[in-house]
Amino acid sequence: MNYKRVLTIQDISCVGQCSLTVALPILSACGVETCVLPSAVLSTHTAGFSGFTFRDLSEDMPSVLAHWQKENIHFDAVYTGYLGSLNQIDYVLDIYNKTKTDTAFLIVDPAMADNGKLYPIFDMEYVNTMKRLCAKADYLLPNITEACFLTDTPYQTEYDRAYIDTLLHKLTRLGCKNVILTGVSYREGTTGVAVYENGEYACYEHPMLPNSCHGTGDIYASAFVGAFLRGNTTFQSAKIAAEYTMECIRVTGNLDNHWYGAAFEPAIPKLLELLS
Repeated sequence: MNYKRVLTIQDISCVGQCSLTVALPILSACGVETCVLPSAVLSTHTAGFSGFTFRDLSEDMPSVLAHWQKENIHFDAVYTGYLGSLNQIDYVLDIYNKTKTDTAFLIVDPAMADNGKLYPIFDMEYVNTMKRLCAKADYLLPNITEACFLTDTPYQTEYDRAYIDTLLHKLTRLGCKNVILTGVSYREGTTGVAVYENGEYACYEHPMLPNSCHGTGDIYASAFVGAFLRGNTTFQSAKIAAEYTMECIRVTGNLDNHWYGAAFEPAIPKLLELLS
């Protein structure tokens, strides 16, 4: 049995269906042993809630790593999501280098921006530090906004294949080996994923749903990692993750007042169907 162990490093938003509360169940549903290292704990996520609590766990990371090294614990993949501080990026690189197996993958979702803007907590110093982590990634999963910040490329809402090719080439010149670029839309009413692996381009396109949900990037990245570690190809994993994320958005659109996240749990049977 091909039973992989993945470590995912990102925050816990206790309420809000994002980050670790999404990654852990989705990866587990994919049949992957999932270990977690919380980067912070928040009472809720930061989009639409006010007065949330926040506790930075950066100072715990070195001691966690030291214990893992003492216990000779290693991982087949490290998957990073939202990281809340500059020093966490350096900690992640250290953790990966000291706990990876000989065949391990580093999979990075540079969760820091969307719709042409950085999240409010971040600035260009954070972007430039994040570039160091992205440069080491075997698989990088940015949206178009994040790709633009990482490559110092002007953000455009209208673009063609040449624009996307430029982003993909710049990202690999940054150092990452392969790119799964999300939110790629060449035609009105559609969106999709551009996969750039070993210098080869492929694109999976699907209809754009009318509603949007917070946390779908986390859902997509987690489903991709889970599908990939089960032995699917990069393109198959990108497609499975896209189909599952669409199903989560559809389910959420049928619910009343579910504004704070995507209802990914009722859609897990769809994920299992796609994986089979």
